[in-house]
Amino acid sequence: MPIRARVMRFRTWRTLATAATAALMATLLTPAAAQSAPRESKPVYSYDNAIRESVWVDTRLDGDKDGKTDRVAVDIVRPRELARKGRKIPVIMDASPYYSCCGRGNESQKKTYDANGNVVQMPLYYDNYFVPRGYAFVGVDFAGTNRSDGCVDVGGRSDVQSAKAVVDWLNGRARGYTSRTGSTKAKADWTNGKTGMIGKSYDGTVANGVAATGVEGLETIVPIGAISSWYDYYFAKGAPLYDSGPDWLSNYVESPDARAKCAAVQQKLVEGAPRTGDWTKLWTERDHVKDAHKVDASVFVIHGMQDLNVRAKHFGQWWDALAKNGVERKIWLSQTGHVDPFDFRRAEWVDTLHRWFDHELLGYDNGIDDEPMADIERAPDKWETSRVWPPRGTDTVSLRPGKGEQAGVGTLGLRTGSGTETFTDDPSQDETDWAAQIDQSTSSKAGFITKPLSRDLRLSGSSKVTVTATPSTSTAHLSAVLVDLGPDTIRDYADAGEGITTLTDRTCWGPSTTGDSSCFKETQAKTADVDYTVFSRGWADLGNHASDLKGVPLTPGKPYTISLDLHASDHVVPAGHRLALIVAGTDKDLIDPPSTTPTLKLDLSRTWARVPFVGGAKAFSSATKGSPHVSPEVRLDGVDEPRTPQRVPGDSR
Repeated sequence: MPIRARVMRFRTWRTLATAATAALMATLLTPAAAQSAPRESKPVYSYDNAIRESVWVDTRLDGDKDGKTDRVAVDIVRPRELARKGRKIPVIMDASPYYSCCGRGNESQKKTYDANGNVVQMPLYYDNYFVPRGYAFVGVDFAGTNRSDGCVDVGGRSDVQSAKAVVDWLNGRARGYTSRTGSTKAKADWTNGKTGMIGKSYDGTVANGVAATGVEGLETIVPIGAISSWYDYYFAKGAPLYDSGPDWLSNYVESPDARAKCAAVQQKLVEGAPRTGDWTKLWTERDHVKDAHKVDASVFVIHGMQDLNVRAKHFGQWWDALAKNGVERKIWLSQTGHVDPFDFRRAEWVDTLHRWFDHELLGYDNGIDDEPMADIERAPDKWETSRVWPPRGTDTVSLRPGKGEQAGVGTLGLRTGSGTETFTDDPSQDETDWAAQIDQSTSSKAGFITKPLSRDLRLSGSSKVTVTATPSTSTAHLSAVLVDLGPDTIRDYADAGEGITTLTDRTCWGPSTTGDSSCFKETQAKTADVDYTVFSRGWADLGNHASDLKGVPLTPGKPYTISLDLHASDHVVPAGHRLALIVAGTDKDLIDPPSTTPTLKLDLSRTWARVPFVGGAKAFSSATKGSPHVSPEVRLDGVDEPRTPQRVPGDSR
């Protein structure tokens, strides 16, 4: 069913159902009965006595080329009482490559099993919390990991089919077996097929991919810090973000058995992901954004705006594509890096997720669909909401760089500038070095700054910076960052905890068993007092000036124009602060340097930033009518320089 038809069906159904229910209650029910419609699932079923079983689902693929179709292991925990009554229940699923190799969550939990091969410890709290409330929880091992057959193909058909096949099995469309190699079939006759997928990072990425197939029975997904297009995990318009490709990740997560069989798949990953940054068929297969029109599930997005592992571009382009196609959606945006909401807003998160699944999977009319669409962390542990996101009245404004009194220290406003600015790529420096010396003339960057703001100015959404630059060599990489210049206390996203500190005390979220505790270490915000905050960034290889798909050598002395996609954000630059745009070369540890060391000359008349302001150009004009700023002669202090991001889209700590 087309997306728009699905959304209309949902809204129409709710309207008609509400009217029909009201009429029925008015004529048939007593006042006491009328108030008994459930609004929240309660923990009334035994977790200790829950059914624990394993099923192997046939993916209908043969990734390891052993002549047999691959089966993926599916570990299930579900209420025994409901099974006895024959009541069919919905499923919450986390499909992951990490259950054996690396662990899940802040405490890196792995699956453990009893002597019969049934799961004892299911990582995280989802089973402890939701099984007593009448849900089944399903943990799926990707093909090529833990107890599954096949090979890991890092976001490709095998990864996605690992989970999609399970959704099909839950809905009676795929075959399941009681063992990895046996012929005894297992049927999912205990479920109504309604499935919600959840997961952080790689897990959430595959949830995006399964939703983008339009599979029937997948009602909702909750991707946390998830990738929307795998190309953008490894490259930024041709500029490499890591010194390795998906073959490294595949080898990292595969089981020893798969690693011995999957050399051919590894080689395809190497050949299909050249370090040139050129787009290939491999990336097309792993681009979920292009398939957003197929999504028939609701989507609850959670992302850290300072995530330097799965960068904020991923949620921005996914969100925009979902919005364009009318998908029902909700979003939380934190100040953290690659952190689960269970570890930065625990109680509120569990309550919200509970109500979300109750609404989407049990059909409870609990009002969550009428609440604000977005929750945004404005300061550590300080949250605000937006009825829609980006807010109504947000409009993209073209900001223009201009010459200043010092070389490389220019202005930023609405008028088109003139002249040029020059900088030389210095691979030893990063965005923190540039921002710390924003008011000083340095050879490694060109900075452009507004006057101190007379009122708060809010940016909401994705920005784009268009640069016209003349290189001195045949290769050049570019970076562009937006900076809030002014004192603040923020989550220290550059710290090892990426904005949180893990404590020793524990809180519990559901019942526990001897082998599976529901109690997890508490956390608190890890903060830093700073003089500036880099809140959006983007990169590109200037050789990709003519095409996002393929780079070419540059002709020294010739000008080129290219647009850099900056990461989505929602940030308020407070009154008294200044907004800065910095253009530079290699952003140390965030992109790799080019093969040469270019000097680049910017044509200011053909360089601009397209920035989404709440209130549009009028808001920007009103906020920048203050007096001219005075350039301090001191080095500003920010977070530590960014750490080299992990090459693993998973838990960073």
